[in-house]
Amino acid sequence: MNRILAGLAASTLLTGAATAQTLELEKDVLTFGFIKLTDMAPLAVAYEQGYFFDEGLFVTLEAQANWKVLLDGVIDGQLDGAHMLAGQPLAATIGYGTEAHIVTPFSMDLNGNGITVSNAVWEQMKPNIPENADGLPKHPISAEAMAPVVEEFGNRGERFNMGMVFPVSTHNYELRYWLAAGGIHPGYYGPENVTGQIDADVFLSVTPPPQMPATLEAGTIHGYCVGEPWNQQAVFKDIGVPVITDYEIWKNNPEKVFGLTAAFTEENPNTTIAVTKALIRAAMWLDENGNANRDEAVEILSRPEYVGADEEVIANSMTGTFEYEKGDTREVPDFNVFFRYNATYPFYSDAIWYLTQMRRWGQIEEAKDDGWYDEIARSVYKPAIYLEAARQLVDEGHAAESDFPWDSDGYRAPTPASDIIDGIPYDGRAPNAYLESLPIGLKGDQKIVGNEVQG
Repeated sequence: MNRILAGLAASTLLTGAATAQTLELEKDVLTFGFIKLTDMAPLAVAYEQGYFFDEGLFVTLEAQANWKVLLDGVIDGQLDGAHMLAGQPLAATIGYGTEAHIVTPFSMDLNGNGITVSNAVWEQMKPNIPENADGLPKHPISAEAMAPVVEEFGNRGERFNMGMVFPVSTHNYELRYWLAAGGIHPGYYGPENVTGQIDADVFLSVTPPPQMPATLEAGTIHGYCVGEPWNQQAVFKDIGVPVITDYEIWKNNPEKVFGLTAAFTEENPNTTIAVTKALIRAAMWLDENGNANRDEAVEILSRPEYVGADEEVIANSMTGTFEYEKGDTREVPDFNVFFRYNATYPFYSDAIWYLTQMRRWGQIEEAKDDGWYDEIARSVYKPAIYLEAARQLVDEGHAAESDFPWDSDGYRAPTPASDIIDGIPYDGRAPNAYLESLPIGLKGDQKIVGNEVQG
């Protein structure tokens, strides 16, 4: 009851001249799941600022132990929706791992991840990294700087282990992308070997985000890719150094989504629109006036019921800066983007990039034509729901007409070579041509048979 009253108070304070359209909600009491990462912020803000309540929604937010538990909770109905890895709805829909039709009407953010290595690995990498005039390392740092370290481990008969958060996570694909761009093979998945370590130079395994720093400190892994605040936590604990952000790997890359079952959206269309409206308003609040609300957002996220990390740690990346080594803090105003650059619009081309990476590393076993990629993207990403929510917000005076890409065909303009670390452009309309352009990874009719690439 206290949480409901808090939502009511916030709603009352925020009500302006325009009021929300009255939707006949099929379901108004909802439970949403999340993982303790700063990019769950739209959910926390929609709750704390009263945006859910404005839509007639009584929402409970529940932290989940890991991404599998979260996905299972949505599928079995314990959760009505959740902050998800963008790869989860796609993987579930095509039947990789758990099979279920999951959709998204809302992308939660751009960027927000980093790759961190242990202090020992960093000291071995530093001689291979050019310096700026001020003596600090020149960014972005290529994985080529880590290749001699990996080779030395191999010569000693040791595995070079790195952590990522889930097999279909952005973090897995970004880490693999960075490694491959530097000539380091991150390994394949096969039908009979789902470790993702076939033919690997570096061995990637799953570690839940909040456990990354402790696992690194214990020496179980030598580096990891994770969202914030767990890279900055390594800096504060003096146990590791973030070497690159995903903004430097692929400028303004898509990150998390808000996922629901297709059945939920079909049975509760007005509720789905209402939820999407509240999340859009939260994303706008997070980015408005040059990130003026970020300090307040940091305080919200630091609460134990949300991320639960120290405010100082969260603020290190959430407020437009990023600290690499201690004392090496640099301006990265777009490290976390929640609304700018149409961040919340569910673009088909974003979905297709994830599908290309699943194919690249063997999670999609057989070659697919370009039409298949488009078909799967359209079955999961739902811009029509998003635009209906946006239209209502504009009519209510909560958003401007210019805030949304009304005429989009669902595809972003191709990402230019200059925005990607390996200099290879990405066009979601041509997924197979893109796969052919990548020097490491499956191409054409190649597939994994046993522990070998054939074709």
